Amino acid sequence: MNTKTKKIVIAALVAALTCVATMIIKIPSPLKGYINLGDCMVLLAGWMLSPFYGFLAAGLGSALADVFSGYFTYAPATFIIKGLMALIAFFLYKLLHNKIGNLISRILGGILAEITMIIGYFLFEGLLYGFVPSLVNIPANAVQGIAGIIIGTVLVTILNKNLSCFFSHYKIP
Repeated sequence: MNTKTKKIVIAALVAALTCVATMIIKIPSPLKGYINLGDCMVLLAGWMLSPFYGFLAAGLGSALADVFSGYFTYAPATFIIKGLMALIAFFLYKLLHNKIGNLISRILGGILAEITMIIGYFLFEGLLYGFVPSLVNIPANAVQGIAGIIIGTVLVTILNKNLSCFFSHYKIP
């Protein structure tokens, strides 16, 4: 199997896992959205894949979860927001990991990515429902973001130690 095919397969796997992680636990939030565990996979997409494949895996997996769950209105915004989160996680990690280490650079990238998610959904919901009512979802999105950073950081550490069992010559940076 050539390198491009491997990248596509891994990105598709991450997209599927993102979709499942998003759908497996859904806690309704005040403005017709829901809190989920998908952000840990979105961050993993950023940390594990190239910017292009990470954006697509995070965006498609999350948007598909919205579609499959009946949140059609959210799917286009989710695609962009979650894709941007993966890009931010990727680039901040690349920028900082040699200076401050893997763990701290991942946490900082995760924090900036999650802030982007909170602002992105606030703006999107503000256009749909009004900006004052949209304030009510900020705490729920923050809780989702914190969980995503914690679980994502644990998962990337575990995968980094054990991924060679599944993919030869593949190491998460």
